[in-house]
Amino acid sequence: MHSLMETAQWVLHWMSLLFVFSVGCALLLLVVFYLQDRFQTEHAIRRNYPVIGRFRYLFEYLGKFLRQYLFAADQDERPFNRAQRSWVYRAAKGLSTVQSFGSTRDNTHPGKILFVNCAFPMLEKDAVSSPPMIIGEGCKTPYRAQSLFNISGMSYGALSKPAVDALGQGAKLAGCWLNTGEGGVSSYHLASGCDIIAQIGTAKYGFRDKNGNLSNEKLREMAAHEQIKMFELKLSQGAKPGKGGILPAAKVTREIAEIRGIRQGEISISPNRHPDIANNQELLQMLQHLREVTGKPVGFKFVMGSKSWIESFCADLLVYGDAGTPDFITLDGAEGGTGSAPVALMDDVGLSINEALPMLIDVLDRYQLRPRIKVIASGKLINPTTVAWAIAVGADFINSARGFMFSLGCIQAMQCHQDTCPTGITTHNQRLQRGLVPTKKAHRVANYHKALIAEVESIAHSCGVAEPRQLSREHVRKVMSRGSSKSFAELYPKVMAQEPSMAHGNAIMTPHKKP
Repeated sequence: MHSLMETAQWVLHWMSLLFVFSVGCALLLLVVFYLQDRFQTEHAIRRNYPVIGRFRYLFEYLGKFLRQYLFAADQDERPFNRAQRSWVYRAAKGLSTVQSFGSTRDNTHPGKILFVNCAFPMLEKDAVSSPPMIIGEGCKTPYRAQSLFNISGMSYGALSKPAVDALGQGAKLAGCWLNTGEGGVSSYHLASGCDIIAQIGTAKYGFRDKNGNLSNEKLREMAAHEQIKMFELKLSQGAKPGKGGILPAAKVTREIAEIRGIRQGEISISPNRHPDIANNQELLQMLQHLREVTGKPVGFKFVMGSKSWIESFCADLLVYGDAGTPDFITLDGAEGGTGSAPVALMDDVGLSINEALPMLIDVLDRYQLRPRIKVIASGKLINPTTVAWAIAVGADFINSARGFMFSLGCIQAMQCHQDTCPTGITTHNQRLQRGLVPTKKAHRVANYHKALIAEVESIAHSCGVAEPRQLSREHVRKVMSRGSSKSFAELYPKVMAQEPSMAHGNAIMTPHKKP
């Protein structure tokens, strides 16, 4: 009995030691994981949330095997589903975007886009890259744009400093442009040396005098920067057609207030339109004025609400004359965007890019304004299929904001307006910003750009053309309600150019300079 007790005590002693040793090892392992996560620079989530951030990647990995039992399907999430985001993540990391066992998409679903493959595809050895395109040939300083896929407008303020740094460096590596958004041109935009499109919003942030009016001095100062290639006048954006930009007070730091010319710590709300532009004539006068002051290409960005407006604009443009002709038009879809917005405007106002883009192209063709006016399309165009579709329909360039945010590591947490972005992209919380290392993420931006262009080119070659801009509406079909498809050439037939009336509206307009 005594021996049995001793044996039991011995077992309990060693079990206790083993337990203490196991707990010690576990704690040591957690410390190692913590230090490893905290000081690595590849993953923002792990850097900001050491140890527990690893569960995201674990669940993501297990989801491939358990999705049919526990997780949402690849196509179910909004605004971007898992399949769309995963493609960007893999492309940005330089990983293969090849997958097995067939498509996860329903090819008979109404609205599905299909490309018409050629019986004799273009051999890769005979293929070419899309050549540079000149924007603003009549300007003092036209822009030779290298890339058909570029970074859309996202303001410093809405984005963090590390995010702007990473996007700028990535744009430089990729050879594409970076649009500043309506928050003005910051030193971070200029630091990378990439091509810049300076956006002028309704509040004229970065381009305003002390009274909030457009400043010619500021325009000339910005135009003097060689890397600022064009100026974009923002009329509206897809996130909130009919409402100006919104920057919460928590995001209006001293530096951002100085750049924008506003007060620190106060909410920044732009007017819902330019106070000095109330009709087509004033818009044309403003475009002429901007081009004359800056000497660089000028265009405007808008969300289409009615085809009749672009018709009236083109008719008035012909009356006004070439001096007011925009060098480009950026068409944003009502699919939302990076900007924070009231739900009603985000969900239910404006036309989708799918409907609006063919309309815009056809109207410009009818008034014989192409290719003088280049068309830039944006609105959820983050994957090769949607980009190739937009080019085939008639766009010259594609802008993407959220695609490049995903390349930075955005996980679609949808906290952009709360200053609590877990990946450091849309927050000014320095603890969270620490997770985003610009030099690392810049390569992911460039990788994403490179992979997307490569797959768009692959679609073009499959259709039998040498490069993406040779795609046309004959190469694209749309699945209709009964599961069969129709060619976009049939849905949107080529329009015949016409000689529109030289008078439109209540009066004939004559060009004059903006005071």
